[in-house]
Amino acid sequence: MADDLESLRQEIFRVHGISVGKDDPIMILYTLNNRLLAEGAKAQEAQLEQFKTELEGIAYQWGNDAKDKAERILNASLSASKEAMAGLMRASASEAAKAMQAEFDKAIKRTEAPAQSARNLAVLSVSASVLTLIAALLVAWSSLH
Repeated sequence: MADDLESLRQEIFRVHGISVGKDDPIMILYTLNNRLLAEGAKAQEAQLEQFKTELEGIAYQWGNDAKDKAERILNASLSASKEAMAGLMRASASEAAKAMQAEFDKAIKRTEAPAQSARNLAVLSVSASVLTLIAALLVAWSSLH
C-alpha cells in the first residue's frame, strides 16, 4: 500500500507538477477509494458465488425436468411402437390366414374334379351292377318258367 501511495504521488507530480504530501486530503481520498473498491469487490464476489449456486440449482432442476420429459416421451414412443407392432402382427396374421384359406380352397377345387369323377364312376359301377343283377334275375326267372 505504501508503494501504491508513493507511485501515486510521483505520478501526480510528473503529470501536474504538484507535490502532494502523505497527509494531504487527496491521499486520504485515495485510501478511502481503494478500501471502498476492495469492499465492493468482496461484495460482488459474494453475490457472484450466490448467483453461481442458484444457477447450479436451476441447472440441476432443468436437468431433472429434461430427464423426466425425455423419459415420458420415450415411454409414449415405446407404447405407440408396441401398439403399432401389435396392429401389424394382427394384420399379418389375418393376411396369412386369408392366404392359407385361399390355398386350401385351391387344393379343394383341384381335388373336387377327381372326386367327382370317382363318384360318377362309382355310380356307373353300381348302375352296372344293378343292371347285371336284374339281368341275372331275369335269366333266372326265365329259366324257371
